[in-house]
Amino acid sequence: MKNSKKILIIDDDNKNIFALTAVLKAKKYNCISATSAEKGFKIMSQNNDIGIVLMDMMMPEMDGYEAIKKMKSNPEQKDLPVVAITAQAMTGDKEKCLKAGADGYVSKPVNVDELVKLLDQLMK
Repeated sequence: MKNSKKILIIDDDNKNIFALTAVLKAKKYNCISATSAEKGFKIMSQNNDIGIVLMDMMMPEMDGYEAIKKMKSNPEQKDLPVVAITAQAMTGDKEKCLKAGADGYVSKPVNVDELVKLLDQLMK
C-alpha cells in the first residue's frame, strides 16, 4: 500500500463510494467508507489509523459542512485532514468548503490525478 494510513470516504451515495474506492485501490491506497457523517464519526472513534477523510458535502441529516465543523471541534479529530468532495463547483463553493474547515477541495466528477496529488500532500 502507498500509505499505511487509511482513507475514510464519507458519502451517502454507494455508487460514489464504489467509484472512489476502485480508483484509489488501483493507486494502492487503503480505503474504508461510511454512508453518513454519524457512521463516519463512529469509524473515526474506533480506528486510529485513518490518515485523511474524503467528505461529500451534500448529504441528508448532517451535511459535510456541519460534519467538518464537528470534526474540527473534536480534539481527537481536529488535526485529521479533510478533503471536500462535491458536485458544487460554482464560484465561491471551494472557498465555502475551505472556510468550513476543509483542508482541500475536489469537485465531481473527480479528477483522479488531482485527488492523488492532494492526498500525497495531505497524508504525511
